[in-house]
Amino acid sequence: MIDDTPLTDETVAVVGGGVAGLTAACYLADAGATVTVVERNDTLGGVTNRLEVGEFTFDTGPSWYMMPETFDRFFGHFGRESSDYYAIERLDPQYRVFWKDGDRVDVTPDLDQVRRAFESYEAGAADALDDYLETARRTYELGMERFVYADRSRLRDLIDPSIVRAAPALTHLGSMQGYVEGYFDEPKLQQLLQYTLVFLGSSPHDAPSLYNLMAHVDFERGVYYPEGGMYALVEALADLGRELGVTYRTGDEVTDLVPVDGGLRVVGGDGHAQFADRVVANANPAHVECDLLPDGRGRSADYWESLTYGPSALMLYLGVEGDVDPLAHHTLVFPMDWDPHFERIFDDPAWPENPAYYLSVASRTDETVAPDGHHAVVVLVPLAPGLDDDPDRVAEFREAVLADLAATTGVDLRDRIVAERSACVSEFADRYRTPGGTALGLAHTLDQTGPLRPAHHAPGVENLYYAGAFTSPGVGLPMAVISGEHAAEAAARDARASPFSDVLPNV
Repeated sequence: MIDDTPLTDETVAVVGGGVAGLTAACYLADAGATVTVVERNDTLGGVTNRLEVGEFTFDTGPSWYMMPETFDRFFGHFGRESSDYYAIERLDPQYRVFWKDGDRVDVTPDLDQVRRAFESYEAGAADALDDYLETARRTYELGMERFVYADRSRLRDLIDPSIVRAAPALTHLGSMQGYVEGYFDEPKLQQLLQYTLVFLGSSPHDAPSLYNLMAHVDFERGVYYPEGGMYALVEALADLGRELGVTYRTGDEVTDLVPVDGGLRVVGGDGHAQFADRVVANANPAHVECDLLPDGRGRSADYWESLTYGPSALMLYLGVEGDVDPLAHHTLVFPMDWDPHFERIFDDPAWPENPAYYLSVASRTDETVAPDGHHAVVVLVPLAPGLDDDPDRVAEFREAVLADLAATTGVDLRDRIVAERSACVSEFADRYRTPGGTALGLAHTLDQTGPLRPAHHAPGVENLYYAGAFTSPGVGLPMAVISGEHAAEAAARDARASPFSDVLPNV
């Protein structure tokens, strides 16, 4: 029997107001706990944030709204719908890809158009895409049901008859590169099926091929844009939390987490402290265990340094005067051979000489984010975490990227920039306390997938739980929403109440 006793006597502090922390707060408040979210920055959202420069508005972090059913599932638990808080629009084209040899292709919601595009590059590629997507669809459906919506963050969670029945999903353990090569010879098609690995903080040679499921998410489930930008999701989560009784404290940095009998003492930067029966840390576990917990209560700095982290980035937020055709809302620029760029992220950290990069032009869809006659352009170049980003090197690299953009797409922004901000490795490290300034969290390598990622329960510290991109199910906004649910479920279960079991699949 599941004990669903309300958590009316429980006080919970959520340290970090990113998406996973905000969702955990909603679940726990709905269960009856008294919940306070403590965020060191002045705004909620973590990396999912908003930057306003004059009349321009930029999403500072995630900009792809995918897997809308995950967000609908979350709001549905509380008797709401995402449309109660914001509207979404499916993008067409979903994105545009430029290669540096002058070639380009659009990926649209029309799968027949995508099939024709694949066939134009390689005879038989349309049928191969059908086969690839059929497998990706099965992997997605089985993976989401058995391994994502169901919390499998501990190795012992795999000892379940349903997992044995799901064994086919576990056979995709080779690299994505080798897997995709089994379907397509054309390098450009291989890139189209693997670029989403950057969203997972990994490379084609390191990510296990079970992430072929991302092709189903991309080509069949689509790419959307929430009206007002990605920060609309953060505002919706915060508004829902307020409706449920959550309290938010921004501009309040936690400096110490001190285990005491029955809970933890949460100490702020000015020395003030509050007791919490339980703490959900949306701050990354490396920061929590190396900087916030007393010495000896967390895993060592050597342990955290031994892990593989997803990329950091150079982010350029540009207010641009005039037209930016042919850039789409989402635009990707690829070299013919992107392996040297991945090597300079994961194997031999250095500034890439011929980078792949991404541009978001939300003003293509949303006229409110830029004044008339202007566009809001975000440029993101993945970089190695820990890279030395002194101002002169950043300025030199910025110029090289903008020159490459002009040469590849014909869009020269350099003389038309009327507003600009930037962020790089050191800003991510300082603002979010992430190892090496990673912008994504732990990479999705084979040995950092599923239960091999840090668990939701902090080892050796009772009543402390983790939520976010450093734990399962992993990187990305949909995964952050689910991670918050799992952390809240773990905290509730330990408090002898499990009010969320009805939203978990029967496994």
